[in-house]
Amino acid sequence: MFASGALQFAFEKATLEGKITIGALIIVSLFSWSVIITKIIQLVKASRAAKKFFAAYHETREPLDLHRKQANFDGAPAYELYAAGVEELQFQITKHPVVVKGESKITQASFDSVRVALEEAAMRESLSLEKGMIVLSTAVAGGPFIGLLGTVWGVMETFSGIARANSASLTAMAPGVAGALIATVIGLLVAIPAMFAYNFMVTKIRAITQELDAFAIRFATQIEHSYVDARPLGEEISEAVNRAIRKDGFDAPALQASNI
Repeated sequence: MFASGALQFAFEKATLEGKITIGALIIVSLFSWSVIITKIIQLVKASRAAKKFFAAYHETREPLDLHRKQANFDGAPAYELYAAGVEELQFQITKHPVVVKGESKITQASFDSVRVALEEAAMRESLSLEKGMIVLSTAVAGGPFIGLLGTVWGVMETFSGIARANSASLTAMAPGVAGALIATVIGLLVAIPAMFAYNFMVTKIRAITQELDAFAIRFATQIEHSYVDARPLGEEISEAVNRAIRKDGFDAPALQASNI
């Protein structure tokens, strides 16, 4: 097709409206390929960084171990979620600590704040992964229709010219029809690569998002086991009373005997 110059011939015979349509399709294609290249680089980088992060994270059961080692996994969505959770956990331990047997822990209310921070981080990463996908979906859905519009318009112009010239020969019709059909060809050439790229990326993004959700649940569970005050309410009240008594200088056994 390219060797015979069919595209060149058809483009030369296209009407002004057809050429404008082709120009619009070329612009859509440029945006589409820009997104395809950018997203492929982003997803490949995210997958590689995520594998390194999960390998390092699974080596320890201590939630803050990677933070203490100052490990860095830029580009891994799960690491961004981890960093957000650690930051909120440290804030709650600093501002609202609960000392249990000499260890600083957090309350259930503080833990709820940590879970909210994890959910917000997961949402931000999901939106970052999906950014630009609207361009591909537009190219897939709109490309053929824009091309079809150019084709129909070109055919309409061709038949109008034939009617005015009172000549219905194939020689008179062929150039105009060829010029009209090139718009549909260009529309398909825009939509087909975008369709394959979109389907691949949507599947990959869905897998990464599910991986993020699973990691958020696991990380929150480990934080709850390690840093949340899980004592019974009665024990917490008793400990609070004892701290108040020690602070005010009362003798606990004597106070209890006097109450009796």
